[in-house]
Amino acid sequence: MNFLRPGLFALACLLALPGAANDLPSLGDASSAIVSPTQEHQLGRAWLSLLRGQVPHLSDAQLKDYVETSVYRLSETSQVQDRRLEFVLLDSPQLNAFAAPGGIIGVNGGLFLYAETEAEYAAVLAHELAHLSQRHFARGLEAQQRLQLPMMATMLAGIIAAAAGAGDAGMAAIASSQAAAMQEMRRFSRQNEQEADRIGLLNLERAGYDPRAMPSMFERLMRQYRYDAKPPEFLLTHPITESRIADTRNRAEQYRPGGRQDNHRYQLMRARVQLIYEQTPGMAVKRFRAMLDEQPASTSARYGLVLALTKSGQLNEARETLLPLLNTSPNDIDYNLAAAALDITANRLAEAEARIKRLLTLYQDNYPLRQAQADLLLKQNQPAAAEKILNELLANRPQDPDVWYMAAEVRGLSGDIIGVHQARAEYFALVGNYDQAIEQLNFAKRRASSNFQLAARMDARQQELKEEKKMIEEMLH
Repeated sequence: MNFLRPGLFALACLLALPGAANDLPSLGDASSAIVSPTQEHQLGRAWLSLLRGQVPHLSDAQLKDYVETSVYRLSETSQVQDRRLEFVLLDSPQLNAFAAPGGIIGVNGGLFLYAETEAEYAAVLAHELAHLSQRHFARGLEAQQRLQLPMMATMLAGIIAAAAGAGDAGMAAIASSQAAAMQEMRRFSRQNEQEADRIGLLNLERAGYDPRAMPSMFERLMRQYRYDAKPPEFLLTHPITESRIADTRNRAEQYRPGGRQDNHRYQLMRARVQLIYEQTPGMAVKRFRAMLDEQPASTSARYGLVLALTKSGQLNEARETLLPLLNTSPNDIDYNLAAAALDITANRLAEAEARIKRLLTLYQDNYPLRQAQADLLLKQNQPAAAEKILNELLANRPQDPDVWYMAAEVRGLSGDIIGVHQARAEYFALVGNYDQAIEQLNFAKRRASSNFQLAARMDARQQELKEEKKMIEEMLH
């Protein structure tokens, strides 16, 4: 399957502007008359459900939590007015990130591999948030009045086909939807990129980062892939030129020095991603051991070695390797979650329980911690208690398919069959399989036939799903 194609959506999203002013542009009513913010929101969510169902994503709770919290923090100093953001962390080692209409933020696992510091990672996402805040999608349609919603839907359909691996068919759908108009969009995209760079630099500085990280990353990527016939998808949808680097460098140098370059936790997340994309746990052990030999004080190398040793079954050495980190930072949540995972793997469930209970007094509402608590309860054969934790998570994360998937499994173990079908319905809806979602609610209604109120709520939910399905079918045809 081709994992690079989701970046094609960025090409459709980052549309034209007639020019880039020195001040932030004024967003009038003209673009909203063509594609309203509500339409962007609905279409973005529909597109996300299709993408989730057809392109593998990473379910690592700590990585998801890091991406979400870091982007929300960046959005607080941005011009994004609608903060109803949704995230997808794609399982691809390729460098890419994208922003889609309606507040959809996509990040490839590979971004952590390529961005060597948190400031470089933040530079990419500040750039993507600028595309959202300036509504480049809708304003591109304003510049090209010929492109109405059917044209937008056709492009989305083609991009979904390409993301699912049908590259030729997907590109044909895009091309056939108005080749001349697409060519015009590409002509203007350079000005969009310049504007997103400029606003991204401003917001990097506002968020406390060093804006110089943006041109530094661009320079390194251009050097690395200058002669590469197949560069990363990010470079295809965000072309980097000497003039673009010079412009961002000149603008970055106008800001005061002293912004943050890196963060301890970012390096820990990089280690997690490096382990995911290593060929085998044994190879990962060799990699992190070599890194630690070269830099004995590197906490991220030691942390990565702990994770790799745990994954390869070398539990005693993993425990010994982790101990210095815990002694230095006894309340670090990532170190403690690594210790809890190690204890669970070794079937030391009482030790894991004590650790998680202590952490909950410090980080009561932490998503990865609550997920680890539910995992432990399942290991302890307490599905009802695990279900309670997951229900609390769903109250805060109703759009997370991973939590719904686990909720369905746990409800089955605790004997809540109606709940199983309801959870499966939500999961299938979030990954774009509306037929299955509607069918699961049919199963649930049959079992709840004597409970009028519950059946009525499921009827209402079914109707919502049918309307969403109809909208997607209109997009695809």
